[in-house]
Amino acid sequence: MIDLSERGQQLIEESPVGRLATVSADGAPHIVPICFVVSDSYVYSVIDEKPKRTKRLRRIRNIEENPRTALIIDHYDDDWSQLGWVMLQSDAEILGSGKEHEAGIKLLRKRYRQYKMMALDEAPLIRLHIQRATEWWADV
Repeated sequence: MIDLSERGQQLIEESPVGRLATVSADGAPHIVPICFVVSDSYVYSVIDEKPKRTKRLRRIRNIEENPRTALIIDHYDDDWSQLGWVMLQSDAEILGSGKEHEAGIKLLRKRYRQYKMMALDEAPLIRLHIQRATEWWADV
């Protein structure tokens, strides 16, 4: 796995949602919540069947224009001494088929029961190759 504390790794494993930040070629930021799974130094997220405004999503276009991304996984608590986050800075790629696409979909289906019923075999898979991992905890 990536170089994080046990607490940071646990946050990633237990958090069902992260926020993916992408940037267009002209520098416009875009942040969306995503379902994800981490495997070694990669993060996978699929463009699933939930309703979308368009098939050509901004995050896909941004990754094609600028592959640099960041994923934030955070923990909020009303007791602010318990706040924390992990940020994974990555280079992204869109996978449409192949063995790694199949493996990523399999991992996502294992993590999210909702994906077991969705047709994802031809869905675009976002692969983030983690370049840097950072974490912050309020009580440290």
